[in-house]
This record gives sequence, C-alpha cells and structure tokens, in this order.
Amino acid sequence: MLVFLWTPWSILLSLLAVIGMAGLCLTSWRRSGYRSSVALLEGLRLAIVLLAALMFNQPEWIETYEPKEKPTLLVCWDNSPSMETGDVTAAESASPRAGKDGRVAGSERAADSKLAAAPKPAVGSERTTNSGQVAGQIYQTRREAITPLSLDATWDALRDKNRVVIEPLSTGRSQAGREPRRSNLYRALIEAIEKYPHLQGIVLASDGDWNAGRPPVQAAVRLRELGIPVFAVPVGSSTRLPDVELLSLELPTFAVVGKSVRVGWTVESSLPREALTTVVLRSSAGDEVRKEIRIAPMGRSTDWLQWKPQETGDLTLTLTVPPQTGELLPDNNQRTAPISIREEKLRVLVVESTPRWEYRYLRNALSRDPGVEVSCLLFHPGLSKQGGGSQDYIKQFPTDLEELALYDVVFLGDVGLEEGQLTAQQCRRLKGLVEHQASGLVFLPGIDGRQFSFMETELGALYPVLLDTAQPSGWGSSAAQHFELTELGRRSLLTRLADTPEENLEVWEGLPGFQWYAPVLRARAGSQVLAVHQDISNQYGRLPLLATRTQGAGKVLFMGTDAAWRWRKGVEDKYHYRFWGQVVRWMAYQRNMAKGETMRLYYAPDQPQLHQTVTFRANVMRPGGEPLEQGEVTARVVAPSGQARTIRFESSQSQSPQLQPNDDYWGAYFGRYTSAEPGTHRLTLGCKQTGATLETTFFVQGAEAEPIGRPARPEVLEEIAQVSQGRVMKPGQWNEIVQLLASQPPPPPAVRRVQWWSHPLLVGLLITLLGVFWIIRKMVGLI
Repeated sequence: MLVFLWTPWSILLSLLAVIGMAGLCLTSWRRSGYRSSVALLEGLRLAIVLLAALMFNQPEWIETYEPKEKPTLLVCWDNSPSMETGDVTAAESASPRAGKDGRVAGSERAADSKLAAAPKPAVGSERTTNSGQVAGQIYQTRREAITPLSLDATWDALRDKNRVVIEPLSTGRSQAGREPRRSNLYRALIEAIEKYPHLQGIVLASDGDWNAGRPPVQAAVRLRELGIPVFAVPVGSSTRLPDVELLSLELPTFAVVGKSVRVGWTVESSLPREALTTVVLRSSAGDEVRKEIRIAPMGRSTDWLQWKPQETGDLTLTLTVPPQTGELLPDNNQRTAPISIREEKLRVLVVESTPRWEYRYLRNALSRDPGVEVSCLLFHPGLSKQGGGSQDYIKQFPTDLEELALYDVVFLGDVGLEEGQLTAQQCRRLKGLVEHQASGLVFLPGIDGRQFSFMETELGALYPVLLDTAQPSGWGSSAAQHFELTELGRRSLLTRLADTPEENLEVWEGLPGFQWYAPVLRARAGSQVLAVHQDISNQYGRLPLLATRTQGAGKVLFMGTDAAWRWRKGVEDKYHYRFWGQVVRWMAYQRNMAKGETMRLYYAPDQPQLHQTVTFRANVMRPGGEPLEQGEVTARVVAPSGQARTIRFESSQSQSPQLQPNDDYWGAYFGRYTSAEPGTHRLTLGCKQTGATLETTFFVQGAEAEPIGRPARPEVLEEIAQVSQGRVMKPGQWNEIVQLLASQPPPPPAVRRVQWWSHPLLVGLLITLLGVFWIIRKMVGLI
C-alpha cells in the first residue's frame, strides 16, 4: 500500500509548482512553433517537476505481515542458592500446599521433583533447605514459594495463544564449573531477547539478589525499546532473618607441635539481643577446646582461643557456634579449615658487643628452646679475637650469602659500623636477608649507642623508629619505669603473656620495670607501635619502646630497653622466655611455610579469601647452596576442581635496575595468583636450571557469592518492571498473573516500510532525468 506523509501546505506547494511548470512548458512549446523536439523537452521538464513534487510529499510503501508463529512467553525462575532461604510465610507463598486450585495442588509431586533436581548451593557451603517454624510461624524457602510458577500446568490457559517457555535463571560459573553460582539478572534478560525472536513478555520470579554482570535495569531499558514487558514476582523478606553466622575462621598455615596456636573467628548476628554461648573447636585428631563468648546483637563480634596441638601431621579444625534461641539458619554456624602440624628447628643469630644481662638471659632462653638452634657472635672489646667460648658461638660473621641465608632471625645488640664489628657490606646483606629471604631482624640498642652508626648504612631504612642524635647513650633513671601497651599491642601475638586479654593486661602492668631506655624520638611511618613509655612523652606523643615494621618479605622489631630479663623476677622463665620465643616464631613463620633442600616458598595472605590475589615469594639455591641468579622458576597450581594453571615467577633483581654487577643476588622470585575456587589448592614449584621441585598446598576460604539468609532485594525487580512497563505481582497471586497475561493484546503485525522519497533508486532516477534533459536541450540547439 502506497501512502503519502503529506500536509496541506505540501500539497498546495506541489500543485502550484506543477501547474506553474505546466504553463511554462506550454508557453515555451508555443514559442518554438510547436516543434516536436521542444515538445519532448518540455514534457521531460514537466515529468521531472512532477517527480520532485511527489517526493516532496514523502511517499512510502507499507506492507503488513501477520505473525505465523505464536508469541513466546518466558517464565524465568531463580534457582540460585540464595533461594534456599526460608523466610516466606505460608500466607505469602505461591506453594501448591497454600493454593486452592486442585490442578496445581495435584502437581505437588512434580514440584517436589523439580526442587529435588534443582542445583544445590556452592561447594563449601554445606547448607540445606532451611524452611521451618519460628515463634509459631511456618516458613517456606523462597524456591518453594515460587514452585507453581515453574510448573507446566500453571500456564495451560495461555498455551492456545502463546508459546510458554519455562526455564531457570541463567547463572554465572567458572570454566571448571566449581565456582559458587552467581545471579546474573542482566545476562538472563539479554539472552532471552537473543534466544526468542517472538518474545511477548517475561515473568521473572526471583529474590532480586544479583551479584554478577551489569545492573539489570540496563537490560530493562533494552526490553522497553523492544516493547517486551517484565512481570516481576519478588519473593523473600527484605529484612534479615534471626541468625548467627560464622563469617570467618582465622588460623595459620602451619603450627608447631607442643606450641599454642591462636585461632580467631568473626561472628555476625542479626538477633535483637546479646547471646551468651560456648564455641567449640574440634580437630580431626580428637582434640576439643571450648570457650564462652558473648555475641553482640545486630553486629559483628571477633574473638579467639588458644589450641595446643599434641602430634604432627595434616589436621582439620572445625569451629562450631551452637544454634541460638530463635535462630532460623543454624546451618551457617560452622566453618572448617586445614592446618599442618610439624616439628621445627629455627636458626637464630645473636650479635653483641659487651655481654649485657639481657644478652645473657636471651642466649639462655634461645639455647634452652628445643625448637631453636642459636648461634652467638661477640665483638667483646676485651677479647683478643671474635667469637665466644662455648659451642653456641661462631668465630666470625657469615662471609657467604648461602651461610647467612640459613638464619631465620638475627638479633643485633649494642653493635655498630666500627672496626672489628660490622661492615657496610654486612649491613647491606642483612637488609637483603630481611627483604628477599623473609628473615627477621631485631634491634636491641644499648647504652654505648653503637647502633647510631647503622643510620649511615642501608640498615637505617629498616629501623622502625627515629633516634635522638643529641642523646646517643639513652636515658637512665634510678626509679623503675614501665611499658604501657597500645591498643595494637593488646591484640598482638608478640605481647601475649597470658591467655586472656584481661589477664595479659594485668601481667604487663605488673612486670618489673626498667631503668634505661633508648633515645627514641618517634615511630617511623609504616611502623606499628606495640608498647610505649608509661610516663615519658615529647612533642610527638608517648615514646615508642616496642615497635615492628614489615620490610620487603621480612619483619623488623625494635626493643627500646635492655631490661626484659628483669621479667624473670619471682616467676623465673615464665614471661621472658615466652616473649622472645613468640618473637622468634612470629618472625620466622612466613619463611618456613614450605621449604626443601634448595627451595623455599612463602605467600601472603596465609589463607586467602575467594578471588583474593595471593603473592608468592620463592628463594631458589643452586645445589651448592649459592643463590640462583635469573633462573626460570614456575609454579603449577591445581585447583580443587582439577583445573591447572602455570605461574611464571619474576626475579626480584629484575625489578631493581639500580643493582650493580658486584651486588648481592639472593635468588628471590615472586609471582601472583588469584583463585576462583574455594578449597585446598596443590602447588608444585619448579626451576628449569636446577631441576629441583617443591610441593605444597594452600587453602582458599570459600566466601559464598550466594549466601543463605541475606535479605531479599525486591526493589531490584520493581525497577525492572517499572522501566520495562510491566507489573509487579506477589507469589501467592499466581492465578492473577495468569489472568493478566491472558488479557494481554496479541502482538501487532509486523510492518515493512519502504521510504520511496529517500530511496536511492528514485534519487538516481531524478539525477538521470536531469542529465537527459540537459543533453536533449543541447541537441535541439537551446544551449
């Protein structure tokens, strides 16, 4: 059918143009003596004007096509793990048990089979359907509430006019298929447009908890452009259920047999009251530890307990929080994580000048520790040569890198950059030992102030505090002075001298005091202050006397007094030995995560969360013990699903272009890995040049993308329905949903429009006619 998009003004102008041109053509023909050639020319002129007048009124050819196929109605129901949350009452539910329609109620068995075949929550969640009864109210899961919408019988009344397609919501997965499923509402709506060309509408039943892909409203905008409404059926409570959830379980990768391990955790409560309960920690070896805790209402609580392993091996720890009164989701009150229990033998080097009392008792404490092998080096001015008199002493500072790299922790007493003591090269190597070998370094300054000379070497960058050069000998007092723990110090493992925070604070307040302390000005940026002087302060605040900092891969500690040995008063070794034992193990922990004869591997964080990047550091030695320079080091990581990935490590020296050929190379390499799966990962470290390999495992905590118990988000579905010009319905109104869809008008016929006024063929014809007109005009001699 040909139609014109004309207006009265366009018709008037067209008629005037055609009539005027017809008069002009007739006049020209009469003046030529009625020549036939001029008649042809003027006829062509009139035809051109007539064609232009027709195009001026925008002619279009319109064809309509009635659809041959039934329009598609897509019923999309959410099958993500969050739909297992049981927060829908029977009155709100669309469940067959709540319905009165006999046909749908008779489909109860089919509904149960669908629920049984539905995908279960992600790996690591270990959760089940939590429908139940609380305070006399019967709750169903969100998935049970939308069961009728996933049944074929529900939509029989629409099948005469529509093709009804019922399918679960599309969810995002990893390539291995083991990553926790995520709700991707945007993807589900966009795929519906691409998959069903005759889509008339979408019924979307979900809790609105999307956590993958683009915002769903962007898909709603596209649906509105295509005239496809979304009939949203939000399900679930927008307020959180009464619940106590164990969010995290924090423990080290490995522990030492016979040594206490700190196990921390975080609990989140949505209960309106405080809960007093007893958590239980069980190991796969049969150990059990209990602790009474208070769980704050409507918030998070963090606590810890101590557990002492009694045997070596790979164990599993399980922490359980008992279900609380009124709690609807007791299945998220437990977490499990692996830990390796092993024997240890740490290498410690103590360097000192004059053997102070602190040095003597420190040496005794480390020598008597069965897990520590101590080496002492004395630069005593009264000795004719370096070293000492017993088997714990060495004759000189380690001369080779491979010999120095054996030490996990180095103590530097009142020594410095002097003749007969340390050299600038040895200071540089100590810095490299900390940065590239993850060793620990402890500064124990003394009254002689020799450590001031370190400020002129590369060790100066490692110092956690700034010293007062105007008082190199420090400060003394006849009266005893005391430490005071900072807030950070009260939580630190290093300062833990008792089993509970209250007892620990009481112990520190009762420790014998000191009568000398180092000339400290303030802590350096990036340092963590654990203890300050109880009374003395300056313009920067309290004087820091116990501070730590991280340098490269290792740790540094500054002890601003030499009187910790006085802590033995009345209790002998109880606090002094415990403190320095904790310092040594804290500093050597990361370095000893996994080690072989010529390779060592450590990483941070210890037990990463899902999708968190892990930084691996490796030390590779040649068979003779010297560090490997510029080697090809790779790691093969196998995820719990079996999917493998190869990581290529970079040399630390490649990141330091300022190194000179004669500088030290520590055989340090690093790489990064981001896990997409929770669980235990197997890692094999290998080096092409040496042929050595090292196997270990690390555990990734599974943070569920679709946790059960989170509030529903009905506002998401309401926005989708509003933007797409659909409607929002309740789950229990499934009969009204069917009636509403049945009353929808049939889809309009498809229309094909051809705009002749701008069609290239007509434009080409007009140009051709103008050319022919110009040629004929020249032929008849008018040009």
